[in-house]
Amino acid sequence: MTVTRLLKEAVRGPGAGWRIAGAAALSLTVAAQHPGDLFGRARRRDLLATIPNWRFFAPDPSVHDYELVYRTLSRQGETSGWKQVPLVRNRRAHQMLWYPERRAGKAVFDMGTELLRVIDRGLTTVKDQPSYRVLTNFLRREIQQGQRQGQDHDAVKGFQFALVRSAGHDLDERAEWQFISPYTSIAPVARGVAAQGR
Repeated sequence: MTVTRLLKEAVRGPGAGWRIAGAAALSLTVAAQHPGDLFGRARRRDLLATIPNWRFFAPDPSVHDYELVYRTLSRQGETSGWKQVPLVRNRRAHQMLWYPERRAGKAVFDMGTELLRVIDRGLTTVKDQPSYRVLTNFLRREIQQGQRQGQDHDAVKGFQFALVRSAGHDLDERAEWQFISPYTSIAPVARGVAAQGR
């Protein structure tokens, strides 16, 4: 069987419409991955979003991570040193394929980016952001769990956290402190009560 005959059967035989539609969809998908405007026209006209976007890298890839550090204030008024929240553990070979623990680091990166976008609007705006409340509640839970494990339930009355930008494993670049929160009570405050207290 010649190549010409195979091609004719592919576009004329039974199921040819489906094969042509599949080939067209595959061609559009591959073309839409190209960063040029010429190839982006198909995606702009795709009102139902049927053409997937499988670009694996952003135009400006991130080269920094955000580390989350905190310190506590004891009932006696003593401040602890800064402690890093361990978001990324030592890497293992199987993590090249499956590494769900990395999501915590990604979440901190995304929330840190959100906070830094509004930091110039003042602390009140920062504290109103969902990402600020999520980070505060996450740290509150971490500290309370640490207290329960240490059997010292009433030692901490408040905490403060900071976002530190680092280059990850590149130790040549110094970390930069991007945001330091005010001290926060270890006891959760109801949202309505916090709003009335302003």
